[in-house]
Amino acid sequence: MAVDLKDKVVLITGASSGFGEDAARLFAKEGCKVVVAARRIERLQNLASSIQDEGGEAIAVPMDVTNHDEINLMIKTAIDLYGHIDILFNNAGFGRLSWLENLDPDRDIETQIQVNLTGLIQTTRAVLPYMLERRSGSIINMSSVAGWIAPSTYTIYSATKFGVRGFTDALRREVQPFGIHVSGIYPGPAATEFGQHTGNHPMRKSALRKYFRAMTSEYVAQRVVDLAKRPRRVLIIPWYYRIAVLGDWLIPGFVDWVVMTYLTSKKNRRP
Repeated sequence: MAVDLKDKVVLITGASSGFGEDAARLFAKEGCKVVVAARRIERLQNLASSIQDEGGEAIAVPMDVTNHDEINLMIKTAIDLYGHIDILFNNAGFGRLSWLENLDPDRDIETQIQVNLTGLIQTTRAVLPYMLERRSGSIINMSSVAGWIAPSTYTIYSATKFGVRGFTDALRREVQPFGIHVSGIYPGPAATEFGQHTGNHPMRKSALRKYFRAMTSEYVAQRVVDLAKRPRRVLIIPWYYRIAVLGDWLIPGFVDWVVMTYLTSKKNRRP
């Protein structure tokens, strides 16, 4: 039976664009009270105003998931205003994709780990006591198909997303007996700002790209809302990536060959 989302309080990180922005709009249409958080305050304010203009309820909270004080302030703001948080959508993240030796140690490695993995963990840890107190809640963690299959040039990004998957599974087993659902969503390529910040990596020119059409951001966001209505452990989208994940498990040598043939070619690699 689907959960009625009307009047649920939803906290969304990384809400200034992409999946987070679209999910905020969709949750608001379901009658949720939406708290949108990200670093780009002007975008957040525009999003909250747009939702309010359409009859929804939303507030914007500027925050950086790498800053503990800002995480705590974000959650305090939501609790002070609404008294509880029903749904946490951990969406903040970015990718910097290149050969490992070309990645900047601070900007591309440390920061990527802090945002994609550590920030998600710290945000969840700060929200969890309020959900445990009420014996109710839903936590949805944004991972990636790269959290199941690790392509070349995705070393750090995949490491963070594998980490999100492990964290999600362990947390689910910790809190599900107390009425809290934990779900992981693992999308393949989607049309968002993500590709604008990944760098000039070989996947942009890979022959594999023409065989896999990117999903829309709105489609992925709708599946996030679906997870809030009908929680499940794992959602891999689109459906055919489940075959790829199974293939990586059963015939890893073949998957290695495909990736190295179509992505790790000598013309893309350094001399």
